[in-house]
Amino acid sequence: MAADLSSFPDPAVDAKPATGTQTAVLAGGCFWCTEAVFEIMEGVEDVVSGYSGDTEESARYDVVSTGRTKHAEAILITYDPAKVSYGQLLKIFFAVAHDPTTLNRQGNDVGPQYRSAIFYANDEQKRVAEAYIKQLDEGHLFRSPIVTQVGKLDKFYTAEKYHQDYAGRNRQNPYIVHVSDPKVEKLKTAFPGCVRKRK
Repeated sequence: MAADLSSFPDPAVDAKPATGTQTAVLAGGCFWCTEAVFEIMEGVEDVVSGYSGDTEESARYDVVSTGRTKHAEAILITYDPAKVSYGQLLKIFFAVAHDPTTLNRQGNDVGPQYRSAIFYANDEQKRVAEAYIKQLDEGHLFRSPIVTQVGKLDKFYTAEKYHQDYAGRNRQNPYIVHVSDPKVEKLKTAFPGCVRKRK
């Protein structure tokens, strides 16, 4: 991971201002963890865990978890571009939510379903994603090259109900305590301005 988050750069290329809600689909290992990070971000209105990269027939946890499909565990983020940009979502994705330098794995979670991927919905998202990866690689923000795939979004399939808000509903689960919670705390500590203000 990047050694110093305080110097983690904003994207030099970002999406143009827009109105109305927008969506982003990102995959960075176990969706319990990425969901937990983005759920508390300012400007994010909803986060749904699911699968992207393969067919509807194979979009089931018992199948995807075998690693024999082309699906990645992913999240669908609905956000307000007036409060947070697509590029800012990518900044947190790379800086906090996962390690983009490990191929087909995140920590002890191994398999293509845990790969790092950005599923772009349009040419603008593709442009921003590719430019930011180049920016981070050229800036040597990580000790190893970024292996994040950038691919066109075909379909996003919502995961089973028990996966939704898993970290929030399973506070004592050791995986949540030791893997998910540290990512959330990293966001709060390194980028407090990105955390949604409690009402």
